[in-house]
Amino acid sequence: MRRPLVGALTTLLLTGATVAGAGPATAAPATAQPQAAAKTKAVDFAGTVALSNCSGSLIRMPNSADNDPGLVMTNGHCLETGMPGPGEVLVDQPSSRTFSLLNSTAGKVATLQATKVSYATMTDTDVTLYELNTTYARIKQQYGIDALRLSGDHPVAGTPIKVVSGYWKRIYSCNVDGFVHQLREADWTWKDSLRYTSSCNTIGGTSGSPVIDANSGKVVAINNTGNENGERCTMNNPCEVDENGTVTVRRGINYAEQTYGITKCVDTGNKIDLDLPGCELPKPAGEELARR
Repeated sequence: MRRPLVGALTTLLLTGATVAGAGPATAAPATAQPQAAAKTKAVDFAGTVALSNCSGSLIRMPNSADNDPGLVMTNGHCLETGMPGPGEVLVDQPSSRTFSLLNSTAGKVATLQATKVSYATMTDTDVTLYELNTTYARIKQQYGIDALRLSGDHPVAGTPIKVVSGYWKRIYSCNVDGFVHQLREADWTWKDSLRYTSSCNTIGGTSGSPVIDANSGKVVAINNTGNENGERCTMNNPCEVDENGTVTVRRGINYAEQTYGITKCVDTGNKIDLDLPGCELPKPAGEELARR
């Protein structure tokens, strides 16, 4: 995974990963390509955030209201208390974490503060959602920044995307190459992961970056990992597992976890409700056992 950064890193990291390995990623079928007439939207840093060790974004759901408390999204493995274990789910945990809110040119315009971790896990997906102590309306009024919007739809192979890192203040451009039945890394397994084409050679510190559909301008995934050394299913070397159990290793290829499913788990007031119809996010172990 694109691990959280601890302390100062050398500028050599900015060179990114070498693209090589067991074979090129499968190209998206021609029928999945966006129509040539589609116009891409300008994507910049406005609404992204920088954490102490990761990237993230100020996000809102399709049904979020202006006066709802804002939400910041980053990876589960960027959680300040440490990476959640396999099967671990955290909900409504106190947090006072701060985030640097960026404008379109990656300048810091504000420090946002969380009141709690609304949801965090590294099971099936890799996400942390923080609830802020302020609303979208107030952020817009004070700093002129709109939240990024999460798409409620599954992304499409071939779509042009941008991975926007608030930590490094860098934007990567590529396409959705395809989707992975299961992506395994060390003890964790993620489902229906999004695979990039090779030009999105993300590096440490890009963890939690929003993946933005360049056609719609909406967030479709959250950047989280890549195979660095060609190893098989080890830390920082995820492997792909298909429906038949066949394992594929793609050295230098990077991945994200889709976010459309999150929109089905957020109710009025931006409150996480894992019992909503269509919500498939993992539940805390106690809740799962109570339903058996």
